[in-house]
Amino acid sequence: MNSFSFWSPTKVIFGTDTAKQAGGEVKAFGGKKTLVLYGGGSAVKSGLMDTVTGSFAAEGIECFCVGGIQPNPLLEYVLKIIDDYKGKGIDFVLGVGGGSVIDSAKAVAVGLATDELPMWDYFLRKALPKTALPVGAVLTIAAAGSETSDSCVVTNQAEGSKRGFNSPLNRPKFAIMDPVLTYSLPPYHLACGVVDMLMHALERYFAPDADNAVTDELSEAAMRVVVKYGRKAMDDLTDYKARSEIMWAGSITHNGLLGLGQAMDFSVHQFGSPLSAKYDTAHGASLAATWPSWARYVYRSDVARFAKYAKTVWGIAVADDEAAAKAGIAATEEYFRLLGMPTTLTEAVGEKVKDDIDALVELCTYNRTRTIGAFKVLGYDDIKAIYQSAI
Repeated sequence: MNSFSFWSPTKVIFGTDTAKQAGGEVKAFGGKKTLVLYGGGSAVKSGLMDTVTGSFAAEGIECFCVGGIQPNPLLEYVLKIIDDYKGKGIDFVLGVGGGSVIDSAKAVAVGLATDELPMWDYFLRKALPKTALPVGAVLTIAAAGSETSDSCVVTNQAEGSKRGFNSPLNRPKFAIMDPVLTYSLPPYHLACGVVDMLMHALERYFAPDADNAVTDELSEAAMRVVVKYGRKAMDDLTDYKARSEIMWAGSITHNGLLGLGQAMDFSVHQFGSPLSAKYDTAHGASLAATWPSWARYVYRSDVARFAKYAKTVWGIAVADDEAAAKAGIAATEEYFRLLGMPTTLTEAVGEKVKDDIDALVELCTYNRTRTIGAFKVLGYDDIKAIYQSAI
């Protein structure tokens, strides 16, 4: 087992009707004046916002509610919220929604607590924040795992760039997780979430020097659960068992547990971010559209690893590692298709992408200033070849 450091302090409150506990949890973490962020109108129409604000009233906590957080959340809107509520005594930020809302809450929490640097500097990795307000989450979309992770991702619309940063300050103090709240999610967005959580496991599993038995076993089990119950949830949108399993899997695959003792790759997330920034492509769709091409490009770096994945996750009983590896990649691609996800760039964004490959490579490489990946380090030419093969 390789050396590692692990810290995942988020309190998880899991089960039906747990949104009623939001006020009590905020109070327990010292909140007296809370900013509540949410996305579209569904949180209001469903009555969830009334439940959350009612819980604040019951605890004597003052709260302000701001909606309109969109998928692939915008830095510009985050900055507006910070500007609107700076100096108003906010001491806690609660995100009610999916990863986009929760990531926005994390960014707002940093911005309200400090005037040190322009917010975008943190996403450019020029610095890390030294302080932030505490954050909580009421999860309505099982996908990004932001409810228990230390990551925060936003899109800078002005620059056409989607970036993220990691910090212990981003870890939510608590995450309320009620699978019933995910029932109203449209099938396409459910499928995007399943792909995202599967990818969070894959990006950690395919790593150099991956010789950690416990980490491997946990990753393989999590991926099998996502595959099995992701399909079941798509077949029956109100299957509580399926929804609860993938909701918890979404947290487990991105709270750091599955990457212990090995370097994370996250190349496919880097391929997907330019698609979301340039075309506003759904995050899960951008991952499904690029993973098969990435996998076929890099699998020979460790054929045995890909074969192990094929055998343990997909049950592929082929003795030859090369054949098993290819079969595992094909099985993953077919699973994405079964979910209704795109598996090529043209399926994801249309024919226009054929003329945009160079622009995507520039975005992915930060204008030729970086390589990506750890399983196989990828430079400009590699990245271009993978985008082209994904067309």
